[in-house]
Amino acid sequence: MRAEPKASHFVDGAWLEDSAGAPIEVIYPGTGEVIARLHAATPAVIEAALASAARAQGAWAALRPVERGRILHRAAELIRVRGEELAVLETLDTGKPLQETRVADWPSGADALEYFAGLAATVTGETIPLGRDFVYTLREPLGVCVGIGAWNYPSQIACWKAAPALALGNAMVFKPSEVTPLGALQLAAILTEAGLPAGLFNVVQGMGAVGAALVADARVAKVSLTGSVATGKRVYTAAAAGMKAVTMELGGKSPLIVFEDASLEDAVGAAMLGNFYSSGQVCSNGTRVFVQKRLKAAFLARLAERVAGIVAGDPLDPATQFGPLVSAAQVARVLGYIERARAEGARLVCGGGPGNAGPLFVQPTVFADVTDGMEIAREEVFGPVMAVLEFDTEAEVVARANATPYGLAAGVFTADMARAHRVIGALQAGTTWINAYNLTPVEAPFGAVKASGLGRENGRAAVEHYSRVKSVYVGLGPVEAPY
Repeated sequence: MRAEPKASHFVDGAWLEDSAGAPIEVIYPGTGEVIARLHAATPAVIEAALASAARAQGAWAALRPVERGRILHRAAELIRVRGEELAVLETLDTGKPLQETRVADWPSGADALEYFAGLAATVTGETIPLGRDFVYTLREPLGVCVGIGAWNYPSQIACWKAAPALALGNAMVFKPSEVTPLGALQLAAILTEAGLPAGLFNVVQGMGAVGAALVADARVAKVSLTGSVATGKRVYTAAAAGMKAVTMELGGKSPLIVFEDASLEDAVGAAMLGNFYSSGQVCSNGTRVFVQKRLKAAFLARLAERVAGIVAGDPLDPATQFGPLVSAAQVARVLGYIERARAEGARLVCGGGPGNAGPLFVQPTVFADVTDGMEIAREEVFGPVMAVLEFDTEAEVVARANATPYGLAAGVFTADMARAHRVIGALQAGTTWINAYNLTPVEAPFGAVKASGLGRENGRAAVEHYSRVKSVYVGLGPVEAPY
């Protein structure tokens, strides 16, 4: 048990175990070995978490925002001091290479805590003059929030949800994915060490039934989910029954458009980042790579050369660039998409099979001559599979890029900045890039349109999703009444 935590849950400021819950085995994807055994939350654990959150939230909201911010600042500093041990834990939990987890996972989480710590004291209302009378507004916390995480960036997601919730005076009960349950527990312990009062950030483990119980509870005011579109629809329906606020960051099938005047090296590099980083397990990936016809041959040739240089191997080896998928089920799913792409007539450029670095590896795979109707151009694979499509004109590629129920992300590569802004303006996506891809600084709002989600995480936009506005009318004269 290389990564066994002190207990399965963290509730009311302390570790909590209840062995009556269903067992959860944590698998290290690098080798397939079991590295921890946890238990799903029982009804008693769920009740303890929700009750402690409801009890603690009022006093927390009453604190000066700058005092809440100080605690989050201390937590961010603790994360940075313990960066190496947290990166190793993230690699064991997810299988992502240490090369990634050192710079992308917990560091992004620390950035979020730091950003919202500083933002907390700047969130104010407004005064609206009405002649003799006036109105002022207050921005208040929502209350108890539920966060539900995904397995691809488990610790980053926990921080992205906890930081704005706590900074704005809310409490949170967080359920990580049962596939990657370890990081959120460490976040809870770090927040407690930093001075967060007991009950304000609770972590409970479990599968869908635990999440459903949290969402349905009457004490919960808001639900924030990162997950699949199918899961999002179920959670949104359940939250709507209680008129709860929601933030949904779901899946995508995002377009990355490469015009013929683009920098070839930059475009190829971005396409690889947008398909092979984290072994392709990134919701915003640009998995439909549209390349203008006159650049297509050079693009594919250079892409194949650079893919051949990707270093796959032991995720704990700092030289490794490419790791395994998170589970055997995910490997089977991705290999199924690859086989069906071949059957539909897509041309395999490179990869296309299991990797040789371990049982859960799949080779970085590129398909060319992909058409819009093929399955790999329509459905989210969530693995290292790139679909390259050809286009002629700007109008054509914009129409084809938008012909999807998804709308999470999009990117454009071109030397013509007027065209870049024009195309980005026409694309139906919530998070977009020009001559870059998959950069998500905490200062910028992150979110989607269409079936890919609702609301925004990060940036000042997150304030709208973790607080509400109260209007206060102040009368300064006699009351006029017709009675």
